[in-house]
Amino acid sequence: MELTKEKLLEMYKTMVRIRTFEMKAAELFAAGKLPGFVHLYVGEEAVATGVCANLTDEDYITSTHRGHGHLIAKGGKIDLMMAELFGRTTGYCKGKGGSMHIADVDLGILGANGIVGAGQPIATGAGFACKYKKTNNVVVCFFGDGASNRGTFHESLNMASIWKLPVIFVAENNMYGISNYQKNHMNVTDIADRAAAYGIPGVAVDGNDVIAVYEAAAEAVARARKGDGPSLIECKTWRHRGHFEGDPQVYKKPEEQEAWLKKDPIPRFETKLIELKYATQADLDAIKADVQAEVEAAVKFAESSPLPNPDDVLTDVYAE
Repeated sequence: MELTKEKLLEMYKTMVRIRTFEMKAAELFAAGKLPGFVHLYVGEEAVATGVCANLTDEDYITSTHRGHGHLIAKGGKIDLMMAELFGRTTGYCKGKGGSMHIADVDLGILGANGIVGAGQPIATGAGFACKYKKTNNVVVCFFGDGASNRGTFHESLNMASIWKLPVIFVAENNMYGISNYQKNHMNVTDIADRAAAYGIPGVAVDGNDVIAVYEAAAEAVARARKGDGPSLIECKTWRHRGHFEGDPQVYKKPEEQEAWLKKDPIPRFETKLIELKYATQADLDAIKADVQAEVEAAVKFAESSPLPNPDDVLTDVYAE
């Protein structure tokens, strides 16, 4: 897909939509309006946006506990997402999934997941289905740096490589597995280097540069659609907030946090769009205002929606 002016502005709006949704979720959680925990994607918007901009509605993704950004980038409806965060019946999973378990199979969103690394075998299975059915669709598996140490990671890459499945494994390396710094839990600098063990391409990119992410994903998606098998993309990025809302992040060095905040992907992209003369600051501000109105409407929708009926506790439950 060519990176036209329209495409770039669409990607910018997606990034802003993710950021605005997440900051509103932070505000609502702090006010005690959201049940459960939320793990926010603030600072990582360029990854989901750049990758999903290469996908169609018929392609698939698997997500993580930090999945709101993936769902929005894949085309998820923010009013249904917000209702799910509120635990309301109008949510994607009728209020039973919450922040970490949103799915929309019709959009190829095979579900966020609270188990670290659990999306990898799901994506591999979906990739097998695509190949078996000869659909020419691809699967993107998002996961964090910590999940690349799990057995599911190695088993999934091994199987996908053997069978040349159309899966793009996207490691979102935000440098911390909860509070554990990357260099303390793995003996490689680049997760992408692990691709060599399975005979597949592996590339590390600046995860805060949406164009770099888009281009790396475009190559991997094209390879998968041609039947050449999986790829591993490592996107080096940074979460601005704690592992979960309420995490004080005392394990982060202040100067490290400050340096990464200066690499915020949204202002970087704004500068690029203005330099290319694709937009003025007024144009970008108008996009932000439109998105803010969308999010506020989503909150009103959620707050006005009913809570689940206790009698429905076992409805749609297929295992106990």
